[in-house]
Amino acid sequence: MNKSGGARILRINLSSGKVTEEEVDQDTRRKFIGGRGLGVKIVFDEVDPGVDPLSESNKIVFAVGPLTGTAAPSSGRYAVISKSPLTGTIFDANSGGFFGPMLKALGHDVIIEGRSGDPVYVWAHDGDVELRGASSVWGKDTHETTEKLLEETDRRAKVACIGPAGEKQVKLACVINDEHRAAGRGGLGAVMGSKNLKAIVVSGHKKTPVANESKFRETVKRCLMTLDKNPITKDSLKIFGTPSLVSLINETGIFPVRNFQRGYFEDADGICGEKYLERIFVKPYACFGCPIGCGRLTRANGEGGGGPEYETLWAFGAQCGVSKLEDIARANYLCNRLGLDTISTGSTIGCAMELSEKGYLTEGIEFGDSEKMVELVRKTGLREGFGKEIGEGSKRLAERYGHPEVAMQVKGLELPAYDPRGVQGHALAYATSNRGGCHLRAYMIGPEVLGVPAPLDRFRAGGKAKIVKLLQDVSAAVDTLILCRFTSFALNIEEYASLLSTATGIDYSAEEFRKVGERIWNLERLFNLRAGFGRKDDTLPPRFLKTPLKEGNSRGRVVELEKMLGEYYEARGWTEEGKPRAELLEELGIEGYAR
Repeated sequence: MNKSGGARILRINLSSGKVTEEEVDQDTRRKFIGGRGLGVKIVFDEVDPGVDPLSESNKIVFAVGPLTGTAAPSSGRYAVISKSPLTGTIFDANSGGFFGPMLKALGHDVIIEGRSGDPVYVWAHDGDVELRGASSVWGKDTHETTEKLLEETDRRAKVACIGPAGEKQVKLACVINDEHRAAGRGGLGAVMGSKNLKAIVVSGHKKTPVANESKFRETVKRCLMTLDKNPITKDSLKIFGTPSLVSLINETGIFPVRNFQRGYFEDADGICGEKYLERIFVKPYACFGCPIGCGRLTRANGEGGGGPEYETLWAFGAQCGVSKLEDIARANYLCNRLGLDTISTGSTIGCAMELSEKGYLTEGIEFGDSEKMVELVRKTGLREGFGKEIGEGSKRLAERYGHPEVAMQVKGLELPAYDPRGVQGHALAYATSNRGGCHLRAYMIGPEVLGVPAPLDRFRAGGKAKIVKLLQDVSAAVDTLILCRFTSFALNIEEYASLLSTATGIDYSAEEFRKVGERIWNLERLFNLRAGFGRKDDTLPPRFLKTPLKEGNSRGRVVELEKMLGEYYEARGWTEEGKPRAELLEELGIEGYAR
C-alpha cells in the first residue's frame, strides 16, 4: 500500500508497483490548465512519438480540469490521453458521467506507465493507492467488472474500466465508466489492456476549490440562464437527446449511407428521434452537474442501457443500411459491455459491407443484414474470426484487401455521421484534425447547418479556414476545463474565460484563453510531425474529393479541399508543408518544443 497526500499527480508504475506524487509547476498550469491540455503536455514530454502504442513504453494519462466537480454547468467530464494504437497520433478522448468528479474529489490526475505482469486494477481512495489483482474480473464485461469492483472496494466509488476488447488489445477498444459512458475513440482501451490494467476505481471527498466564490456563482448563474434560453440546449437536446439530429442531417443530405456512398437515407424515419421516443426510450438522465440532460436510458429486446446516441444510431443504422431500431440498440449495448467505440466499430463494419458488395472480400457481409452486424460486433469485441480484422479499423481492413479508398477515415480514425461533401468547413475540420477523423475538434455543423452561433453558407469553401482554426482553438481550450462540448451551443469564449478566472483566481482574458487552445493544437501538431505525419495526411478519402453526391439536398457536391488547406496553413502561421513556424512557437511560449 502506498500513501498519497495532496499532490496534483499520481504516477503509477505498473512494472515496479511504485506510486509517487508530483506537483505540476505553475507555468505548466497556466499554459495548459488541465484535462486535454495537461495530458497532451505530459505525453509530449514523456512518450517517444515513434513508440509502439501497445508497448510498455507508452503512457496513458487520466486528467480532470479546474472546473471538474464544481457548480459550473456540465462539469462532470474527464480526459484520457495517450498515443493511439488505431491512428498512431497523439490522442485524447473524454467522457461524462460521474467518474471525473470523483477523480477530482480524490485530488489527483493520474499517469499510468509500465506494464504489470498480471492483471491489476488501481484502487485509489482518500490517502491510499493500491494495486490489486484483477484476475477475478479479467475476461468480464464492463457491467460485470463495475459491479464486482464496487463489491470489493466501496459502493460509493466510481469505476473506469475496459471490457474484453481492451484486454485483447482490439484497436477499437474504449474506456467505459458508469457502465455506458465512454472515452470512446482512438483505441485507448487497448492501451490499458496492453498494460494489464483492467480498471481504475476512485473514491474521494475533497471539494474542488474555487478562488472567488461570489463571482464564480454569479458567472455560473449567467451561464445557466444562457443555456436555458438557447433552443438547442433548452429544447432539442432535452426533449429528444442527440437522436434529434437524425432527421435534420438526413434532410440536409449529409447523413452517410452504406459507407458514405450516399447522403440521404430513405429509411431514416425508422431511426429518427420521434421513433426513438416511441419504441425504445425509457427515461432521460444527466451527467454530473448537467442542466441539459441529453442522456437516454432505453430498452430493446429485453435488455436495457444507455443510448444509442446520434452517432451510434448512424454507425449501426444508415452506415450499415440498417433501419431496425431494436437491432441498433442491441449493437450499442454490446459495445458498452465489450468496451468498443461504437463509431469506429459500426463504420468499419460498413466498410467491410462495401468491400463485400464489390467482391473484394468473400465474407458475405451484406448491407442491411442486422443479425450479421450484431454478430460481428460480438466477434470484434472478443477478437474472434473475421472480428479480428474488423478490430484493426477500416484503414487496415481496406488496405489488407487492396482497396484503401473504401475506408472512410482520416489518419486512421473513422469519420463520424456527417458527409463532408455538403459542409465545406466541416470537411476541412475533418482533414486537419490532429487526432484523425473527428467532428468535435471543430464542430462546423453548428454554423453550417444549425446556424449557431451564426449561419454560414455550407457550400462555400472560401473564408472557412479562419473559422475552423478558431473553433479548433476554442474547443481545445474548453477541453482543459473540462466541460461538455454541448455547452458551446450557447456559451461564448468570454463566459468560459470568466468561469476559469473566477474559479482559479488567475485572470484569463478571452484571447488568453483562446491562445491556450492554440498552444495545445500546435503541440499536438509537433508530436504528430515527429511521428511521421504531415501535409500528406491532412486529406480526405478520394470519394469526397472526386465523386459528387447523386441525391438529396447536397447532390452534385464534392469537397474543395486544396484551396481551403492552403488558407488554413496560412491562418495557422504554418509553412506550406504544414509545420509551425518558429515565430509562432515563440509567441505561444513553446519554442523549445520544436525539435
